[in-house]
Amino acid sequence: MTDLATSKNFPWRSIRIFFTCKLTILQILANLAGAGIVTSYFMFFDPNLKIQRITMDLVVIGIMFVVLVLIATFFLRHWQKVLMQFVELKIQDQAVDLSLVNKAKQKILNLPWVCSLTSLFNWLLAAIIMTIYYSQGPVEGQLPMWFPSGLRTFVGVIIAGIVTCAIVFFTIEIHCRKIWPYFFPDGDLMQTPGVFRLKLRNRMLIIFGLASLLPIILMAVLSYNKAKMMLVLEPQDVIGSLLYLTAFLLVVVLATAIYFSRIFATSIIAPVSQLEHAMARVEGGDFAALVPVDNNDELGALAEHFNQMTEGLKERYRLQHSLDLAKEVQQNLLPREDPVVEGLDVAGRSIYCDETGGDYFDFLSSSEVGPSKFGVLIGDVSGHGIPSALLMATARAFVRQRSSRSGSMAEIVSDVNRQLTRDVEDTGRFMTLFYLLIDLEACGMSWVRAGHDPAIWYDPANGRLEELHGEGTALGVDENIQFVQYQKPGLKKGQILLLSTDGLWETQNPSGSMFGKDRVYEIIRQKSSASAREILDTIVAESERFRQNLEPEDDITLVVIKIET
Repeated sequence: MTDLATSKNFPWRSIRIFFTCKLTILQILANLAGAGIVTSYFMFFDPNLKIQRITMDLVVIGIMFVVLVLIATFFLRHWQKVLMQFVELKIQDQAVDLSLVNKAKQKILNLPWVCSLTSLFNWLLAAIIMTIYYSQGPVEGQLPMWFPSGLRTFVGVIIAGIVTCAIVFFTIEIHCRKIWPYFFPDGDLMQTPGVFRLKLRNRMLIIFGLASLLPIILMAVLSYNKAKMMLVLEPQDVIGSLLYLTAFLLVVVLATAIYFSRIFATSIIAPVSQLEHAMARVEGGDFAALVPVDNNDELGALAEHFNQMTEGLKERYRLQHSLDLAKEVQQNLLPREDPVVEGLDVAGRSIYCDETGGDYFDFLSSSEVGPSKFGVLIGDVSGHGIPSALLMATARAFVRQRSSRSGSMAEIVSDVNRQLTRDVEDTGRFMTLFYLLIDLEACGMSWVRAGHDPAIWYDPANGRLEELHGEGTALGVDENIQFVQYQKPGLKKGQILLLSTDGLWETQNPSGSMFGKDRVYEIIRQKSSASAREILDTIVAESERFRQNLEPEDDITLVVIKIET
């Protein structure tokens, strides 16, 4: 994320103004609104209020309000010293100590709480003072009159104080959200310890209670008071008072509903909308979409997790792009099309279970292995994915480079093994290989088997099926191994050769059964009159049908050769 906190374009001076002036003004206005509501209540709706005391009441309330505001301002200025020190260093573009950064982060997140609790403390003091001020002395022989009157005063002031504190909290929180991202350029609000957090459920309950339940309770209480006034006042006076009450409650309820509806939209709906918009951008392929982390609750945590998820998606996209590129490179290393060889019908195919794999096959033409000869190599690297693909590419390069020089098949495979073992001896990886060389002029074939599954030879003339075995360890295990070359004469027209990796016969179905070699043998017998490509496609189709809806667990590579001369 952009390091907004170090951006010289951001007005840190404006943040200083917010701490020194705007914060105090917001608190004064919120508390002034609460004081106005309480004053209106006692002036117009308290039946015990003496009209002669209105001037004195206003003077007392005014003095008390000023004193309490001064107390709150002094406390907050002292509490904000760390924040002011941090901001001043930012304004001067100086380095900030890590401990100071952590303290400033903690305090800026707790600022709405501290301001709200400071206001609540002041309202508690105000409730005590006003309760004492409005109390009446006891009358001899009667229940003390100061108790119900004082309790009514205390409860009324406390209720107004709670509403005011909620307004202070949400108002300051809204302004803090604009500057939190600059204190937290990496969006790590939720990782800051020692911070009070208002859970989303409690936030919604508070907003619902203040916007709907509180006005209803207030209306019920004041209506009850007016009903009691009918016992001592003239009906027309009570009706007139009820009109004032209705207008008063209407203004209070509308103002409260509008304000807390805006709070709801700002603190809950707006972050959800931002998240929805960012998700739509990511869905469209824009992985640069980030959600501003400016909430100190579950929505803030959700925004942080979304941004981390987006970073992960970008990494996965880059990895997928790399895998696609590796797949393209590896596919280019394999034969792109079936070779055209006089006297032979050849078809080959590799099917990878991942983007890249370790299966390998290649064809060597007569220009590489000698006149009237055709070479086929098939191999299987241990494991899957990028490491296997790299080892496969290395082995292919070794084989092609060594085959261009003189030497027997056994010498070629031995030299390749020696070089490959030196490269992979510390990795534990290895590669099986089957090297087949067909001599069309001599009507025979030779092979070297390096730990790979034997090739399958089938003669439809007599129905004989044979596996081309031979001793030999996988490449990359022991550099001193000397491989042996085997031969078989008597190649005839119509005979079929199949070279494959073990992924073919080890294909499993949902019940856990393997495809096996017997099914391959049967397909070769049934399709012996078909072309090499048709035989190959039939084997692949039958293995996929056998696997049903399961994903392949191993790469499958096979080459089918049919003798035509």
